[in-house]
Amino acid sequence: MRRYGVMLIACAGGICFLSGCTTIQKVQGYDALEAENANLRQRLEQLRREKQAELEQVTEEKQGELSELEKAKAELEESLKKEIGEYKAKLQMTERGLVITFLSEVFFNSGKDTIRSDGESALQKVAEVLNTNVPHSLVAIEGHTDNEPIKYSGWKSNWELSSARALSVLHYLIAQCNISPKRLSANGYGEYRLVADNDSTQNRQKNRRVEIVILPSKVSRVKGE
Repeated sequence: MRRYGVMLIACAGGICFLSGCTTIQKVQGYDALEAENANLRQRLEQLRREKQAELEQVTEEKQGELSELEKAKAELEESLKKEIGEYKAKLQMTERGLVITFLSEVFFNSGKDTIRSDGESALQKVAEVLNTNVPHSLVAIEGHTDNEPIKYSGWKSNWELSSARALSVLHYLIAQCNISPKRLSANGYGEYRLVADNDSTQNRQKNRRVEIVILPSKVSRVKGE
């Protein structure tokens, strides 16, 4: 009986020992998990700070670009005051950038693609801002017409006329205004991007236009092309 009691005590001691070992292992496991969680939390916080810094940098750059275009818009509003006052030009800040719209008659005689002398002064004003205020921005030149078919001018269609006019403006900016060719592109859209219904003389005049689009300096092409 005594021997049996000793065995019981030994077994109980062994069980306690094993239980103690298990408890120690659990504690150690919890500590390891807590350390791992702490490392993960630290890493997540670091990533959050990095992303926040990137976001702030992008926001600052975007605000800088917008500020740059806003300043250019203000300069153009002053220098093109005559054309704007006569409703022959307008300025708009759009998702593409700063759009300068001229009625075609500012630059061209009917059915022609040769820039008139009085239109050259308007382009000189635009070029001054392009070279001074937004020297790193790309510039897209777009020609547009109304839907009147070509009859007497010799162009195959309004596509050719709108393209030729956009190219005339492009070449003038390069040859006479020292704008880098690398900054420029030209497109002709014919009658297919109208801004008013071609149901009156006044509306057809609005559709015959040349648009000069100044893109934000980080943009490499016109959206929607």
